[in-house]
Amino acid sequence: AAGPGTSGLAVTRPRRWLQLWRRGVAEAAEERMGQRPNAGPEVPENVFLHLGRTMKEDLEAVVERLKPLFPAEFGVVAAYAESYHQHFAAHLAAVAQFELCERDTYMLLVWVQNLYPNDIINSPKLAGELQGVGLGSLLPPRQIRLLEATFLSNEAANVRELMDRALDLEAQHWAEDVPPQRLDGHCHSELAIDIIQIISQAQAKAESITLDLGSQIKQVLLVELPAFLRSYQRAFSEFLERGKQLRNYRANVIANINNCLSFRMSMEQKWQGPQDTLSLLLGPLGELKSHGFDTLLQNLREDLKPLFKRFTHTRWAAPMETLEKIITTVDVRLPEFSELQDCFREELMEAVHLHLVKEYIIQLSKRRLVLKTAEQQQQLAGHILANADTIQHFCTQHGSPATWLQPALPTLAEIIRLQDPSAIKIEVATYATCYPDFSKGHLSAILAIKGNLSNSEAKSIRSILDVSTGAQEPSRSLFSLIKVG
Repeated sequence: AAGPGTSGLAVTRPRRWLQLWRRGVAEAAEERMGQRPNAGPEVPENVFLHLGRTMKEDLEAVVERLKPLFPAEFGVVAAYAESYHQHFAAHLAAVAQFELCERDTYMLLVWVQNLYPNDIINSPKLAGELQGVGLGSLLPPRQIRLLEATFLSNEAANVRELMDRALDLEAQHWAEDVPPQRLDGHCHSELAIDIIQIISQAQAKAESITLDLGSQIKQVLLVELPAFLRSYQRAFSEFLERGKQLRNYRANVIANINNCLSFRMSMEQKWQGPQDTLSLLLGPLGELKSHGFDTLLQNLREDLKPLFKRFTHTRWAAPMETLEKIITTVDVRLPEFSELQDCFREELMEAVHLHLVKEYIIQLSKRRLVLKTAEQQQQLAGHILANADTIQHFCTQHGSPATWLQPALPTLAEIIRLQDPSAIKIEVATYATCYPDFSKGHLSAILAIKGNLSNSEAKSIRSILDVSTGAQEPSRSLFSLIKVG
């Protein structure tokens, strides 16, 4: 004892041993983390895996073996965690300084944003121990944002290249007259499946880093996908023009129309959002399908053209006989469309239904038929009603969903049959609500059939359409497809 109240060990007590211990912890961390990976080449991916595994296993050992030997105030787990974190962060910062390839950029982000915080810091054995340590991120926020921007740019280029390659391969099959596959009795192309897979993989890859990056890449894909679909639509249009002599032409047309179903289902499911976003995606597909339908129906329309002209040539003397020939001609052609998906076969049948009704109205509107007596007008109205019933029954029986076309011909028949101008006005007003594109020109062409109608009466009837001026645009076109003189 050197004196009262002093310890005999005061002179010889070791100094700064806690600092020496912390330095020893740092050296141990450096030695453990600095070892080369046991397996595989020393590429960033393997190095990251070695660093992550080493840190996790060593910290778990510290928790299990060393922590019980130290007083709580020493913070033994925090000391080791901080040393390992600093070494890990320093290594990643050094790697990030170089120009990274696409794979390394992705792996760096995966470790910084996902694996390190989730699988190490918040792993079941370490989460409670490291909760208050505040290790932070392995890279500063600005550097992470730069890496994310590079990743998004890489993925956009990658997606673009893969989709273009898939389309080139598909177009090559068309040009080489390769028949499409048949699946469940339908012509089938793999293009839609390939494109959907490319998009889904890019989305999943971004989400494997963070959900926020998954949201960001969605905006990138909303630029790339519509651009691809426009390219697809242009390539298909070129094929429709150039490939008409190919043996598998119609089968490949049908296969690509069928593609629209897979695309549409995927987009409606995946791209929930503003309607204009979905329109941006579905617009090119709608044009592709419409152009494909026109191609498939071209021969049928050519066959029907001279038959419809018979209505005029015979002055409607035997309309039922003419219509039967028209229906038979359509019926013979329908098997050509059997390999369309059911929904598209229905849409195509609706297009046929529309064509029949439209062409019938065109013939009625030729101004070559003038009936001066009520009896003649009633007889024509009866013919039109019978023809309308035949068209509606045939088209509905073969899958046309076009119930909106049902009143098109019967109401015109009623306008022709009626003699009272006031009653005709009511029919016209009702008709204009069903078909907002029914114009005064169309009405004049129908009223011209009624040879016993005075000019003033015709003018008064036409005026009823003034009430509907500014009416809503028709959701479906009928009379806008019919030109009148």
